[in-house]
Amino acid sequence: MTNQNREEILAKIHQGNSLNGVDLSHVDLSYENLKDVDFSGAILNDVHMQNANLENANFSGCQMERAFLFGANLSGATFDKANLIDANLQDSNLERASFIEAVMIHVKLFGSQMPNSTFRKTDLTAARMKRAVLTDADFTEAILTNAHLERSDLSRANFTNANLENVRLTNSKLDDVIFVGANTSGMTQ
Repeated sequence: MTNQNREEILAKIHQGNSLNGVDLSHVDLSYENLKDVDFSGAILNDVHMQNANLENANFSGCQMERAFLFGANLSGATFDKANLIDANLQDSNLERASFIEAVMIHVKLFGSQMPNSTFRKTDLTAARMKRAVLTDADFTEAILTNAHLERSDLSRANFTNANLENVRLTNSKLDDVIFVGANTSGMTQ
């Protein structure tokens, strides 16, 4: 956990200093404008960024276990190879976000807007994605075992070679979804 206070951290961010390897665990940056900030490689476990503007932010390689980003604007953000186990991104804007090879086990994405987002080779085991908008999302080779996607819009989503074992899709919109080579055993629609 960092010994720096909120103002010191914000000053460091706005000065453009590298956050690679910096431990910002438990810091509350809720409601801040952090558009285009490069957090890559930072340790953000238990961080609070509720309703923050994080448009185009870079979280590549970050440790973000139990991060709380409820209602955040993460449009165009990058989370490639990030650890988001048990993170809460409920009701967030994740349009065009990238989660390539991220670990998102038991992540909460209820009601989030994620059109055109990329989840290639991402582990979304037991993810909670009810009421989410995932139109045109790419889940190629993703793991979604036991994920909940009830009442979600998955129109034109790509699940090529994905593991959808025991996924719940009850009352979801599945127009033109691609399931080529996907493991759909136990999947409910």
